[in-house]
Amino acid sequence: MPIGIVFALVSYLVFSCADALIKGLGSTVGIFEIGFFTYIFALIPPLVSKPRTESWRNIFRMKQPFLVHLRAFCGVASAVLITYSFITIPLAEAYAIVFLVPVVITILSVFVLKEQVGLLRWLLGLLSFAGVMVVVRPGFRELELGHITALLCVFFSAATTTILRVIAGKEQRTTLIAIPAIWSIVFNGLAMLPSFHMPTLWEMLLLAVAGIAIGAGHLMLVLATKNAPASVVAPIQYSQIIWGIFFGALFYAEFPDLVAIAGIVVIVIAGLLNIFADGTSARIAGRFAEFRARRDGARRNIVDVQGPEP
Repeated sequence: MPIGIVFALVSYLVFSCADALIKGLGSTVGIFEIGFFTYIFALIPPLVSKPRTESWRNIFRMKQPFLVHLRAFCGVASAVLITYSFITIPLAEAYAIVFLVPVVITILSVFVLKEQVGLLRWLLGLLSFAGVMVVVRPGFRELELGHITALLCVFFSAATTTILRVIAGKEQRTTLIAIPAIWSIVFNGLAMLPSFHMPTLWEMLLLAVAGIAIGAGHLMLVLATKNAPASVVAPIQYSQIIWGIFFGALFYAEFPDLVAIAGIVVIVIAGLLNIFADGTSARIAGRFAEFRARRDGARRNIVDVQGPEP
């Protein structure tokens, strides 16, 4: 098995473990305390793996400060919203809703990045949305606030990714890591003050494990994308639904019914088809370009040997 796939599998497993820990902590620790402490501990892995060519002293030297801070704001909002969802609704349902992020990214890529999106991707996006509706079943059961916050998280998370695509090649990696962390620590630190209570030693240990797991998961995901094509790494994210069902059943007695499982299967299939469709299109375009380059090269060789046509 390629090492990039191993990194991706471990990365999403680690993320799911952190999510399960956060869900358990939600019964005794406030949302903002969870965000404050996990972000502090999540900084540990990046701190020990900083590129030698970059300096933490230069994190505020930004070329596009508005977009950097907007991305940080969207990241904080999505983290707070999904934390509430993990605490209040089953993990599998939260993951199912969050997997609408690629659909919203597709929409934003058209209207913000001016990218061309084919009919197939639109249809697969609608299929993903239909799968989420099957899982959530609005109108057939009472929706909880956690479902709403998960849906709001989708939009903020998609905005975060879209902005990153704009600024990733222009800003330092240390800036892209540190600024969102500072936003999260400051926001959660202020928000937790009115009702703050110091976590117990056991709770602090779990917060440390969750935070370090999140930081390590991000680093492993970076290693995964460096050692395997994005089209190979991306589908592995759907393993989180499996872990969500497993951890939800094991620790929290959350057992999705057959209708929910059917909806989850639809979401996964639509997402995989979306990814593989993009990869297939890229491969076809690349091979066609290679064929055209060889053809043009052969024609030039003929002209060099025979001379130009009269």
